[in-house]
Amino acid sequence: MEKVIDLLRETDAMLEGHFLLSSGRHSDKYFQCAKLLQYPQKAKDAFEDTVKKIKEDIKNGKLKIDVVAGPAMGGIIAAWEVARQLGLPSIFTERDDTGKMVLRRGFELLKGTNVLIVEDVVTTGKSSMECAAALEEAGAVITALACVVDRRARGAADIPWSFYPAAKLTAENWDAAECELCKKGIPAVKLGSRKII
Repeated sequence: MEKVIDLLRETDAMLEGHFLLSSGRHSDKYFQCAKLLQYPQKAKDAFEDTVKKIKEDIKNGKLKIDVVAGPAMGGIIAAWEVARQLGLPSIFTERDDTGKMVLRRGFELLKGTNVLIVEDVVTTGKSSMECAAALEEAGAVITALACVVDRRARGAADIPWSFYPAAKLTAENWDAAECELCKKGIPAVKLGSRKII
């Protein structure tokens, strides 16, 4: 885990300030994992220990994975790298014109396909759940979730599958109405790719 934190720092992927997250919440930290994942060797290094744990659980019969999937945008490279290390295919879900997460581009899943979802960052789990719904609609069974950074706040909803975060980092995050930084008049910056809906 310390190795992943070092990689985030080295690549300036861990930012401090006042940020509007894709979930609609506000935070004092932002994890721009794309800055880390742009380097293939660093992406490999970031997921190495996580993939080792996943492989152990597969070997011990605790987990079954046929395909790795990531929600666009942040999960695409992360899912590809984990799939590469596992020797499995990688697909992704994306938003359609209405903002709904869907599986398209000719990706197909047989009924009962076991899928590992991989994200860059998990804050509330909203993108993961939307990705899971699209995959389940296509016939998949979600068996696990992995990510570069688990930044969920205390008391956040449990992840309903086996969960493999490469790093667990604490970052304050608030509902917009309760944001301590808004109360101080510090303007928020939106860096994520998802429109707030």
